[in-house]
Amino acid sequence: MDECTDEAVQRLLPLVSAQRQEEAMKFRHTFGRFACLKSYVMLMEALGISPTEKPQFEYGEHGKPFIKDHPIHFNISHCKRGIAVAVSPFPIGIDIENIQRGINEALVKRVMNKKEKEEITTCKQPELAFTRLWTRKEAVLKLRGTGLTDQMQDVLSSGKEHIQTFVNKEKGYVWSVASNEKADTDIIICR
Repeated sequence: MDECTDEAVQRLLPLVSAQRQEEAMKFRHTFGRFACLKSYVMLMEALGISPTEKPQFEYGEHGKPFIKDHPIHFNISHCKRGIAVAVSPFPIGIDIENIQRGINEALVKRVMNKKEKEEITTCKQPELAFTRLWTRKEAVLKLRGTGLTDQMQDVLSSGKEHIQTFVNKEKGYVWSVASNEKADTDIIICR
């Protein structure tokens, strides 16, 4: 994320579709603009789509993006410390989050079930435990295409999804990827 500057935003703008330019410029801060543009460029590279093609995104009922008539599924996430892009032949969800500093007890109560709360409170690093669980939940919700509309406490209870979680303590983030199928997934992380 070291390259997150106004100059980088200006360099990335011509590489994306007019639709993505418009979306990026809705962000008030440089970081939001940069993450929106950089994730798009990373996605196009992962999909093998030339920047000159500039495909148009469409969105599901709850905002999950897709490229019409494109056979590969994808998902994007970003936080202050990284951008994550996943592409797969099957539906996929990915989430990347900064490792939290301190825990919001009201949020834990609202989104975690009893077992998860216990895992957080008994862990030597409760912030890491919370972030790990949160990314798993959000990756599953993004896989499903429902956004944060599901009952958050029960998201992980179905056990149907294949979820992998990774921690980068050095960079200070956690990311999780969820799919319905065990499949090769290409994942790109921008740090």
